[in-house]
Amino acid sequence: MSIPGTTETIRLSTTAPEARLNWLNVAFLFVSPLVALSAVGVYASHQGVHVGDLICFATMTVSTGLAITAGYHRYYSHRTYDCHPIVQAYYLAFGAAALQAPVLNWVADHRDHHRFVDQDSDPYNIKRGFFYAHMGWTFYKDAGQRDAARTRDLAQNDLVLLQRRYHELLGLVVGFGCPFLLGLAFGRPGGGLLWGGLLRLVVVHHGTFMINSVGHRFGRQSYSDWNSSKDNTLLAVITLGEGYHNFHHAHPRDFRNGVRWYHWDPTKWWIFTLSLLGLAWGLHRTRPEHVHGLQLRRASPA
Repeated sequence: MSIPGTTETIRLSTTAPEARLNWLNVAFLFVSPLVALSAVGVYASHQGVHVGDLICFATMTVSTGLAITAGYHRYYSHRTYDCHPIVQAYYLAFGAAALQAPVLNWVADHRDHHRFVDQDSDPYNIKRGFFYAHMGWTFYKDAGQRDAARTRDLAQNDLVLLQRRYHELLGLVVGFGCPFLLGLAFGRPGGGLLWGGLLRLVVVHHGTFMINSVGHRFGRQSYSDWNSSKDNTLLAVITLGEGYHNFHHAHPRDFRNGVRWYHWDPTKWWIFTLSLLGLAWGLHRTRPEHVHGLQLRRASPA
């Protein structure tokens, strides 16, 4: 669910007395998993589980997931590479379908997370508790500070501004229209809506949230211990490669999260494939000696 606003919006800290609960967000995040699981269960009990339902779920989960990981995160937030406007349009359309926030808001929050990690100004500070980092921070109308300067590089992008203006409509049309049409192709439009629309939405929401919670609580610190970020292989599998979070915080400009060739990081493979097709370029890579040096320092006794 989106948090409307512009890049000029300045929000209060959630520690401020003025911070108010956003009951729409609270209700949606608690109710949507229950509705999704119940509706899919009832539908499956009457109609069975068709291969088309699973294809629809997988297609929409990967499509919206990549729009967040490769688009919102690695392209817009960290500028780890450049890409063609066609690719940007895909990121903005399917990123909206994830119903998290317009990219300007998402990027502002994420850049603050890196700048103030584990401090009071970190929007999803793990030191405020696992649940808060996971999704509790989204419960507030004024959850953290947004500085217009943080997204100045995006504020003149016509596609980004268009997405901000029509974010909710775009999210609903793409997020539920596409699975409806895909389900219709299998003769199961209802299954498409439930599996590729509603259930997919819940899975992508909590996959993203887990990076902020699980990725700062469970795993290894192979590269840095100056903040709470962790590398977690299981999380990487769940989140299209975003689980190598300790490396990411050490080198946020690297287009890879899984720096080793064998690390499960479909997002880096997607970006690399785009580069082979001429649709992405300028991929930033951390020099191998820097990666190795960090590991040596972490392995050396104090």
